[in-house]
Amino acid sequence: MNMDFKRKLPTPKEVKEMFPLSDELAKIKQKNDEEIQAIIRGDSKKLLLIIGPCSADREDAVLDYMKRLKVVYEKVKDVIFIVPRVYTNKPRTTGEGYKGLLHQPDPTKPSDMLQGIIAIRKLHMDVLAETGFSTADEMLYPENHRYLSDLLSYVAVGARSVENQQHRLTASGINIPVGMKNPTSGDLSVMLNSIRAAQSPHTFIYRGWEVESMGNPLAHAILRGYVNKHGESQPNYHYEDMFFLASRYDPTKYKFPAVIVDCNHNNSGKKYLEQIRIAKEVLHSASHNENIDKIFRGLMIESYIEDGNQKVEDGVYGKSITDPCLGFEKTEKLILELAEMRRAALKK
Repeated sequence: MNMDFKRKLPTPKEVKEMFPLSDELAKIKQKNDEEIQAIIRGDSKKLLLIIGPCSADREDAVLDYMKRLKVVYEKVKDVIFIVPRVYTNKPRTTGEGYKGLLHQPDPTKPSDMLQGIIAIRKLHMDVLAETGFSTADEMLYPENHRYLSDLLSYVAVGARSVENQQHRLTASGINIPVGMKNPTSGDLSVMLNSIRAAQSPHTFIYRGWEVESMGNPLAHAILRGYVNKHGESQPNYHYEDMFFLASRYDPTKYKFPAVIVDCNHNNSGKKYLEQIRIAKEVLHSASHNENIDKIFRGLMIESYIEDGNQKVEDGVYGKSITDPCLGFEKTEKLILELAEMRRAALKK
């Protein structure tokens, strides 16, 4: 085997004992969980907004962003529930360069897994303690989920992971909402099969244990666009796309049919400013069709302090070092506009 086994890392249980979640913070998270789960089940008509940097690269800028987001949230919390993206696993797509906060807690230095595990737990906990937001993260590596399982309120399974059996099985044992993205091919049947798998009970091997999952009824769809055979981005957020998904999302086969629309990635062609238009179009579609409205739950938006993205070595504070993001000034304006649209739709 062409690997060097460097050191045995602490287990999730050991890390949680070293950096425990206080009873006070656990109560705040529980309250957040109840609100988010009510939205996914369709019991609440609030718009779920999963928003934040493409990749959480540095603690100071991420916390600064979250505090600004909290101020805006106070103005819209009657109709919008915000879950901030704190994506600590996410590297660049090819795996070259920045590896994500988990592997590379300092983007300018080589990987350090032990420090990365500590850094990601500390960041999620600090966001909760300083803002009251409990967070979303992408489950890029299923066996690492338990390092954060007591802190997260939402989990996303990415387009390149949704066909992976270990991701599906692990999602079936998680007790918070898990969004399953459509694959990069755009095949919605793959996404729907992943949701069925995640909603079903399973017995499988996880972290060296034989485990039995109960199934996760809160697993649901995320539409994020796709790539055609020529390598070109294609959207799947339009009225017709949403209507088609609603027709395939059979409530007799799926518990709580629900969809989140990812406004960036292939839906925007990574043209981050398009997120503004896309978000408004999706809300408009839901307000004009009962079948779409029945499954539509919210939006995912990539946003940071500064517009766009940069190379790691550029060192601009609060600017993405992975995919381009919507800057905070535009983000605030958009959230306020979405809140007004939601209020108007609920009055109908």
